[in-house]
Order: sequence, then C-alpha cells, then structure tokens
Amino acid sequence: MRPQSIAAAIAAAFVAVACSSSGDSPSLADNLKKIEHIVVIYGENRSFDNLYGNFPGAEGLSSPAAAAKMTQVDRDGSAMATLPPVWGGIDSTVTQAMTVGMQNKSFRIDDPAGFNRPLTAVSRDLVHRFYNNQMQIDGGKLDKYAAYSDAGGLVMGMYDGSSLPLYKLAKQYTLADHFFMAAFGGSFLNHFWLVCACTPVYPDAANSVARTRLSAVNADGVTLTLAADSPASALTGPPKYVNDGALTPDGFAINTMQPPYQPSGNAPPSGGDSRLADPAISNTLPPQTAKTIGDMLTAKGVTWAWYAGAWSQASSDRSVIYNNTVPNFQAHHHPFNYFTRFAPGSADRATYLKDYNDLTAAITAGTLPAVAFYKPQGNLNEHPGYADVVTGDQHIADLVTSIQNSPMWNSTVIIITYYENGGFWDHVPPPTGDRWGPGTRIPAMIVSPFAKKGFVDATPYDTTSIIKFITRRFGLDPLPGARAGAGDLTNALQF
Repeated sequence: MRPQSIAAAIAAAFVAVACSSSGDSPSLADNLKKIEHIVVIYGENRSFDNLYGNFPGAEGLSSPAAAAKMTQVDRDGSAMATLPPVWGGIDSTVTQAMTVGMQNKSFRIDDPAGFNRPLTAVSRDLVHRFYNNQMQIDGGKLDKYAAYSDAGGLVMGMYDGSSLPLYKLAKQYTLADHFFMAAFGGSFLNHFWLVCACTPVYPDAANSVARTRLSAVNADGVTLTLAADSPASALTGPPKYVNDGALTPDGFAINTMQPPYQPSGNAPPSGGDSRLADPAISNTLPPQTAKTIGDMLTAKGVTWAWYAGAWSQASSDRSVIYNNTVPNFQAHHHPFNYFTRFAPGSADRATYLKDYNDLTAAITAGTLPAVAFYKPQGNLNEHPGYADVVTGDQHIADLVTSIQNSPMWNSTVIIITYYENGGFWDHVPPPTGDRWGPGTRIPAMIVSPFAKKGFVDATPYDTTSIIKFITRRFGLDPLPGARAGAGDLTNALQF
C-alpha cells in the first residue's frame, strides 16, 4: 500500500538512500560487471502524469494524492473557478475560445468526447524555465502551474499513453515512477545536469555583453519580479516579468544560451573562425571547464560517445538548426559542445561527439562503446510546439529493438527518460534538494535483460541517478553535484 503522504515517503526514502552504506556486496559488484554497455536515451518535455498517469501500478492520476493536488490557484493564492484559457489555443484546430471555462482539474487532451487531439498532433509549446518551474511547484503544493504558464490551462492536459511503443516497453521492463528532472526549468540546464551535475557559469556576467540577460528576481531568490502591467489574474492573461532572463543575478546560466562552438544557433563571428559562435552575441555562453562524466570515463579508459541526430548535417549546414522542419536540429540540446575540452579541432571532439548514423553503425557492427548517450533530432524528440509524441516514441522504440536484436543485448542496460516536464503539471512533489532542483517528476524506464520485469520502481531518483549508475558500474569517483539522496538505479535491476 502506498503511504498517504507521497511527499513524506519520498523525503524518507531520500534520507534512507543517503544514509545507507555506499559499499557494494560482493555479489552485486560482480553482477554489475556483467553490464558491458549502458545506453542513455534522452527525450523531451513530458511530465510523468502527462503520458504515464494511467500506468498500471504506478503513482498516477487515480490516486487520492492526485485529486488533492489538482486544484490550481490564481497568482494571489485564491482558488480559480475554472482553468485559464489555453492562450493561443492548443493547436490550429482547437482555438483559445474553445478552451474558455474548463474545469479546474486535469483533463485528457486526446479525449474523443473533449478536444480529441491525438498523440499524433503537435500541440502548442508551454513555458518551461528555471524560475517559472519553481513558481509553479509553489513549495511542493503544485498549485500554480496554470498561474505561471504562458499556456494557461494546457498545463493540466494529459494523454492516454497506453498505445505508445515505449509505454508497452515499460510494462515489460521497469518504469520508475518517482524519477525527477535534476534541475528546475528547461532543456538547456537539464542537459548539463545529465553530463556534469552542474550549472554552467557566465563569468563576470554583470559587466559583460550578457548583462541584459540577468533575471530580475525577488528577495526569496525563487520568484521572478512581476512587471507593473502583468495581469492580476491568470484568468485574464499570462504573467509578465521585469526580466525572465537566461542568467541568475549572480551569473549562472539557467535558461537557454547557445553553444560557443558550431553547430550553434548563433552565427560565427564576422571574419572570424567559422567553427565558433560569435561571443559578442549576448546569448552565446562562454566555453565551460567543469568536470563531466565524459572526462571521468576517459580518464578511466572507459569508452563512450555522445550521439546526436543530424550532428554531421548541422555541423556543415547551419540552415538545419532551428528550422522548424526536418531535422530541426536543437543546438542547445548537446551539452558537450559547450565545453573547452570538446572544442572544434580537438581530438576529444572527433573521438566522442558523433552522429546518429555512427550509433546505428556501431549497433550493427557490435561495437557500441561502454557508455552511449543518444539525443534525437528535433522532429523526433517529442517536444510540444514542433514535434508530436508518436513519431519520436516510435523512433526510440525502433532503436531499442535494434539493440535487442544485436549480440550486445545480453550485456546492455538502456535508460530512457525525458530531460524535463515541458511545463506540464504533475501531482507528485519533488523532494527537497538544492538551489538547482530537483524539479517536476518525469517518466523514466530501464530496459534490459537485467531489468526487473513488469516492475514499477518507486525508489526516488533524479537525472543525476544516471551519472551515479555509470560511476558505480565503472568504479569512478562520484561527481560532486550528483545528489546523495537520489538512488543509483540498481533497485531496478535483478541478476
């Protein structure tokens, strides 16, 4: 039976994990050596409830805890009689006017008796930024998602995900139903936390070209300062801010900034090195030097690679970056391209930053590295605003099938998750962490011959759990930012 207080249960579990012995029993240590390949696949912008809220046996929307957390309040804390309209509409078929007066609770976007927008349709995007996410979580009450969204009531939208290929895979293997995005906000920051458990920095930002991107934050350090003309009620319009910037007031990069190296959303400097992004543009992040999981694997002699959909194409043709068609390469989804160690011309760049075609070739040849990260190209990543769910879900499932059909399958663990919630509500409060997160709950599954079958794993995890699993398997020192309270995924395995 699940405990009545989900928040209390998660907090207790985090304490238990943090206080447990870090030593492996001989049997587990030996069994972990059977894992020769770890494949991490990183999707986009879905909360757990958004796709897996009806998953059998999971902490989902049918629980009393979900019902208790559904009611959304206005920006002044008062309960709203209805959800705000979906500003701009759900898509070209469902207009804003059609969404006025929705009940103040979660709803199915794909309900045939409702809006009837299937998983094959591309919905509008929702704001998903560092401070917004914390304001929506509202200290664990989870009641201001609609109040601090630019998409109004759409934050409460869910789907019946049971027809999805990955949903079916999750039923066969292990679904983690208490897995949280490591950092508040969006893709940029959560990709960093996947590879370094760190938040990037912009040195001396207040005296730099990026000074206009410093966020205006209230004294609590959590909430953005509302603009004087911000609508008083979420029912009359989305919030406006003095400055919802890419940087914290003290110079940490928390919302999307562009890589200093191509492929980047920013063009090369005029007359300068064509392999670089212009540093004079205010949202070009200076090269980073923090230690990454890649550095640690390399130092230990463990093979690894970051595989990116359309990497080769985007590296030679900037027109495919953010082009809102195929492949719609998303430059800010590739964290190693922000680090000095992987600068253009470096040996490490050539060795470790690869294209999706290199991944499929390695699977076919049976030469996958010990650790492989894979990021799909934009049209295949399930991101609202420019990608549907079904196409990306099938793409990932097909990749899993190719690994299952390879000789490497018997020694492989595949971890599939989403970098963040995409602005969608979820009813399970994130555990208390640090300044950077964890944020909203997201889906995660472990697919492997070693994964427990038909298992829902309630162990508290966040994105840094992936790093912890890799470091444990290969005997690496832990990265400092990997949270002590988050599990290392071994509870999902059996040998």
